[in-house]
Amino acid sequence: MNPGRLHEKHILITAAGQGIGRASTLACAREGARVVATDINAGLLASLASESPNIQTQVLDVCDGKAIAALAQRLPALDVLFNCAGIVPNGSVLECSEADWDGAFDLNVKSMYRMVKAFLPAMLERAKITDGASIINMASMASSIKGFPNRFAYGASKAAVIGMTKAIAADYVKMGLRCNALCPGTVDTPSLRQRIASAPDPVEAEKNFLARQPMGRLATAEEIAPMVVYLASNESRMVTGQALPVDGGVTI
Repeated sequence: MNPGRLHEKHILITAAGQGIGRASTLACAREGARVVATDINAGLLASLASESPNIQTQVLDVCDGKAIAALAQRLPALDVLFNCAGIVPNGSVLECSEADWDGAFDLNVKSMYRMVKAFLPAMLERAKITDGASIINMASMASSIKGFPNRFAYGASKAAVIGMTKAIAADYVKMGLRCNALCPGTVDTPSLRQRIASAPDPVEAEKNFLARQPMGRLATAEEIAPMVVYLASNESRMVTGQALPVDGGVTI
């Protein structure tokens, strides 16, 4: 029996309760990884543990540095950290308050800084006796890759994620650590559905999201998860410091 592409790898995923985080948790568990699935919402995590004996759930607020540090002390060293948590604020610079800006950067960027700083030391030690370690940061095609209307704070924060990813990759490339940024296109997730529902004209909002997808449809979370598996696996041992689009042709 094939043990799986991620056999015996220890993986932690944030925002694992729904969307890309959940799909990635299930995909990694199917490939034999031991996954710690974290989310701020205990209700969203409730059904995950029953999906696979390889999944352990843990409520975690990625904006709480003390909680992150405590979790890092309790868990065995990770092989893979997938920083998936984030928020998508809407609006231009003139519509962005300082609170909106600070909130976007706290969740989309500083949370990753907190997670990496807490878990990296043990990951580097473990990398000495394994095939290396991998950090995957959730960025977006709306970033330094491409600009989109009404994504001022979001695009700026995701561009920062790409810069942070490259810096981490450069600092630790000789120590067995790889760090890459995942840049999805428009993905049909509960978060997107909430944004569509809250628009003044939800029907028109959905049409606009579809219109920017050359393939003529939204991606599914299950179509993004294979890239997470690849970046977590030994198959990507020569890939580091990259911003990898999975966008359905938006940036052709």
